[in-house]
Amino acid sequence: MKKVVLVLAVLLLAAGTLFVGCKKKEAAAPASDQPGKPSVMLITDATGIDDKSFNAAAWRGILSYYGDTWENQAGRGKYYDVVTCQTQDAYIPTLKQSSDQGYDLIVATGFTFADAVGEVAQLYPEQKYMIVDVDWVGQPNVMEFIFTEEQGSYLVGVTAALKAIEDNVASPRFGFIGGVPGATITKFEIGYIQGLKSVLPNAQVADYYANDWGKPELAKTQAKNWYDSGVYAIYSAAGGTGNGTIAQAKEYRAQGKNVWAIGVDSDQYADGIYAASQSAVLTSMIKKVETASVYALKAVENNTFQGEVIVCDMAVDGVDYAVTNPELSTDIRTKVNAVKQDIISGKITVTGTYKAAREAGFAPAGLGAIDDN
Repeated sequence: MKKVVLVLAVLLLAAGTLFVGCKKKEAAAPASDQPGKPSVMLITDATGIDDKSFNAAAWRGILSYYGDTWENQAGRGKYYDVVTCQTQDAYIPTLKQSSDQGYDLIVATGFTFADAVGEVAQLYPEQKYMIVDVDWVGQPNVMEFIFTEEQGSYLVGVTAALKAIEDNVASPRFGFIGGVPGATITKFEIGYIQGLKSVLPNAQVADYYANDWGKPELAKTQAKNWYDSGVYAIYSAAGGTGNGTIAQAKEYRAQGKNVWAIGVDSDQYADGIYAASQSAVLTSMIKKVETASVYALKAVENNTFQGEVIVCDMAVDGVDYAVTNPELSTDIRTKVNAVKQDIISGKITVTGTYKAAREAGFAPAGLGAIDDN
């Protein structure tokens, strides 16, 4: 696997220009009749492209590459398609079937696909694969993308803490809901905690892992329990499961309770709307998965595709935070933007592992976070 470091160029799309926030890290399908355009199959976990989060972002990237939109998927079934695996047992058979169909690129979303992609890629050495949130497959026909989720999560932690101060909340408590435990989700949790404690050193943080990406009822129940016990804001990095947190926050804010949900991967402001111009989603950690889809497709189109690891960090716009909610005051946005620049410049270093966070003294013992996949 080639291991070099560089900043990626601007990707030109039919609908406009998209800046790719990534850089390289050391380390019978439809035949598209668009000139030079490859065909692609997206394979997702059980939450599918309607998760309003991670999978949805990957799908948006594919749509944009072909000049389509969520509302007008004219090329679906012609140039691109998607299949949802209801269980992990379906990963390998689905990857094999898509490989047999001859797609130019097969995209798998999430680290739970890592073993399956690694196995199938060896069986189909001429097939090109892309996977997100993985950097250890190491096959010459697999392009791997990872994101510095801890950096974006730091920003939403800072945002939530500043909002609590602005709201005069005494001794605010915070929660984190994860999907399936693993090193990737740990980066979300640890970055969030570090951001919170950079503003409120004594902030109390609890966590809960649903061990599932598609059970919003679990997150909703946990969110209700936490909100009822005085938790101010809950950040969920749990795929479709996290939608339960937003649902509960919407109910409570509609009742006049001062609680917040924090979205993930995509800007989930619209999902939190409970009244005109009012959303229960304070902010979201934006993880630009769509740029990974577009980059891989461009690489196939330009004959530059190779097995390598691509890192998408804040310095090259790979992660960010959402400022859509008008409840975010100018003062809060100004302060968070200053923190963002300090991360980009290197003045602030964000920790991404539980071990390092424990050693630094800001993460409590007993969290559900783990550093190994």
